[in-house]
Amino acid sequence: MTVPKTDDRQPKTGFFRQIGIILEMIKIEHTVFALPFAFMGALLGARGLPSPSQALWILVAMVGARSSAMAFNRLADAHYDALNPRTQERALPAGLVTPGATKVFVGASALIFFIAAGQLNRLALLLSPLALGWVLLYSYTKRFTWGSHLVLGGALGIAPTAGWIAVRGELGAVPLVLSAAVLLWVAGFDILYALQDEAFDRQVGLHSIPCRFGPAWALRLARLCHLGAALGFLLVGRLAGLGLLYSAAAILTAALLAVEHCLVSPRDLSRLNQAFFTVNGVIGIVLGLATLFSLWP
Repeated sequence: MTVPKTDDRQPKTGFFRQIGIILEMIKIEHTVFALPFAFMGALLGARGLPSPSQALWILVAMVGARSSAMAFNRLADAHYDALNPRTQERALPAGLVTPGATKVFVGASALIFFIAAGQLNRLALLLSPLALGWVLLYSYTKRFTWGSHLVLGGALGIAPTAGWIAVRGELGAVPLVLSAAVLLWVAGFDILYALQDEAFDRQVGLHSIPCRFGPAWALRLARLCHLGAALGFLLVGRLAGLGLLYSAAAILTAALLAVEHCLVSPRDLSRLNQAFFTVNGVIGIVLGLATLFSLWP
């Protein structure tokens, strides 16, 4: 069966309605995965609450960067999404939104990100093109490397270091350790998420750890990533002197990661979305709140 190109399907909705569809397409609510870690970096950098202005521009920057990256990813993957039965109903392959409107959204979101970075400090502005370039690069990595999961992890792992830079204007060891932990956390759950597309990815020549090593080894490598992430979150507490509350939250995070792996097996992926969205959303909130109350003035 021939799948129409996304450009051949013209939506019958207006431009602003298309923007609403794009927001739904990029799952704007999933910003919760990275946002708590950006604010963790800011809290650690400020050793307490950042200023209201800093908090506002960090929020704007994170939403702008993620929105630009996700919409760009949907554009880059539109051809594959149209071929994959799991993703054929996404907005672009289904013809609900035009590539043109999506490109405008990508550009506008990127501009918002750069403006927000400029409102924070000079270093944040200077590093903003590099940060955005990294998160956009991820969209093409599955075409040539099974290490794409680590690239995605690095894209979200930028968040805590970015939050630290936003309030300090300099780098530090603590946010870098936290960024490494976030990288491993994201890479681990992205490996799990890739299990559902293993057969399709093999068919079209895309790369992933499940394709390269098989489902059983993919699960082992995901567990290894999450073990490293759990240890990294604990280490952050020690380096930053966050105390027992944060340590308890880090231990709870390790338990949640264990639950995530109990929900998924190579023979049963039916609870994958529960593991991916519910458990991982809770992890960021738990660690973020623990950091906030540990540093509460």
